[in-house]
Amino acid sequence: MLDYLRLMLTARLAKRDERGASAVEYGLLVAGIAGIIVLTVFVFGAQINALFQDTCDSINAQRGAANC
Repeated sequence: MLDYLRLMLTARLAKRDERGASAVEYGLLVAGIAGIIVLTVFVFGAQINALFQDTCDSINAQRGAANC
């Protein structure tokens, strides 16, 4: 009987440990994705800005307005 109670207590503690590990794993995943987004913005930010500026200039040329 005592062995059964020890087994149940050990299983409960193991279940709690897995929840904490999952939260840490999700936190690391979110941090990694955020890092990739920040890196992408810094690397391609100027090129994307130039693309939008070219589009704005093209629209302005066609309709004769001064701003988009």
